[in-house]
Amino acid sequence: MSNHERSLTTSDSALLNQIVSQVCQAIITIQQQQPELLMEKYRKVQWQKTANQSALSAKFTELLSQTRSREELINKLQLYLKAFLVPAALNVPIISELIAEIRNHNPVISDLNSCLNSTLFPALVPVGIGVLLLDAENLQLKINTEKFLATICQCPIQVKIAFANWSNRGKLDVELHERGYDLIHVPAGRDNADGKMIAFGSSIHELYPKAKEVFVCSSDKVMTNLCNNLQQHGLTVYQVSQHGENINIFNNATGKTIIHSIKPLPEIPSIDQFVLQVKHLIKEEQKQTANYWIKLSQISKLYKTRYQVNISNVIAKYLPGKRARDIFISYPADFVIHQVDDVGELYITLFEQQHFSQKEDVNPANNHKNYQIQNNSLANNLTTKLDLEKAIKNIWTELSKESKNESFDISILASKFKQKYGKPITEQMKELQIGGTFAKFLQSCSDFQVQLKDNKWQVSKLNSPSPASVLSSVSSTKINSAADLEKALKMILTELTKAANNNYVDIGILGIKFHQQYGKPITKQMKELQINGSFIKFLQSCSSFQIQQKGNKFKIVPSATMTSG
Repeated sequence: MSNHERSLTTSDSALLNQIVSQVCQAIITIQQQQPELLMEKYRKVQWQKTANQSALSAKFTELLSQTRSREELINKLQLYLKAFLVPAALNVPIISELIAEIRNHNPVISDLNSCLNSTLFPALVPVGIGVLLLDAENLQLKINTEKFLATICQCPIQVKIAFANWSNRGKLDVELHERGYDLIHVPAGRDNADGKMIAFGSSIHELYPKAKEVFVCSSDKVMTNLCNNLQQHGLTVYQVSQHGENINIFNNATGKTIIHSIKPLPEIPSIDQFVLQVKHLIKEEQKQTANYWIKLSQISKLYKTRYQVNISNVIAKYLPGKRARDIFISYPADFVIHQVDDVGELYITLFEQQHFSQKEDVNPANNHKNYQIQNNSLANNLTTKLDLEKAIKNIWTELSKESKNESFDISILASKFKQKYGKPITEQMKELQIGGTFAKFLQSCSDFQVQLKDNKWQVSKLNSPSPASVLSSVSSTKINSAADLEKALKMILTELTKAANNNYVDIGILGIKFHQQYGKPITKQMKELQINGSFIKFLQSCSSFQIQQKGNKFKIVPSATMTSG
């Protein structure tokens, strides 16, 4: 055996076993209370079983017994815990307190500690100590915050001193005394505690020669000079101050600030309870606003007001690293989401499944599989254009009953179709060899009326002749001249402005509508009529229209002298 190696003594082994036991207990507690903090492959391991605990203990004992100092032990322990836990778990209280407690262990010194070439436990004898100075009149330091501070420093905090006029601090002196503080009394008067703390702190390097790190706990800026003085004497200084509900710990040596929240963590409901709470809020909001789709931002606001918990807190617990929308996606049996585009607002509604009576699986992933199988089965029944039209009609009827609205945005209809049949409406149209856009398909259906409102297509049931049917008559008119084209565009523009309840239409919309009605692009029609120039230039040459430019877009309005034609 070399001079750098030796066997652990009985006392060393006892301390190591104690540390390993604490680590194993922390992992068991996390699995019971917050299993989402464990890496996925370790969540289902039954750590309560003796065999699994023994294997875990043996592994940690093997790894940690190879360390040669206290700090190496702490660093390696944190490294090995990363293999068990998700990154966010390393900051939760149970782990922070575990590290702090292990760091503050009083090592059992064996007879061989005098050996110059010591290994694990002799090296655990601290080479320095930490000192905590507290201005108790300026800053209240709770025990949880104190434990958090112990996880930041490299040396154990062995000296804690609080300064105040204890005659008017209630029972604070008793509490701090029980927590191991030395209490220094100062007379009543402004800044007396500050002055005493600065004077005392300036002599720490003399009073405590083993001091390596100092926490200066006060929100007074006057303590900056003390911190600078201590740093000049080679001490690592942490300046601790309170800002609202946060404690800021500024490291003078590195210039980095660690923020610790002193606000009690909100009580997070179970995932099933959360789903029920959100569904209840959505139903209430639907009744109150008469809107079928509710914005996610509004749901988040209502949830925070009602339950004093942010939805983000729920996501952090059950889906670490995910977004709020992901929890709704995980429950397709309860929610339907809709987003117009990638940067647009997310809308949510409830999915009322009437024809699926099997008992739901408690696993969201299994629920998704079950509904996907059902959706595929429904989609297989759509074999013709008429089947698709009937399916859209049924969806429209369901939406109408649920929201009592008479029209819906075309994208909502498409979103509901995807939820019910498990595929985009455009994919279904392609399988049925239906050409054109979804809007054009709806315009071809006898049961729907499609109108343009605020540059968005709205779908309603056909109760009277629709603008689409009126416009379709235009397509029967032959266009043989520029005058015929102007007349056709004038009729399309009239109907579009009536349907949208606006006095203007985007030129692009006018071109699209012409294409839909006449089966060819406007530019092709102009080429056939030997009309040179752009579409805009042609419209500007027509007496029936006025062109207005707004930013990079052109709007077209009927001319003031425009007559019905």
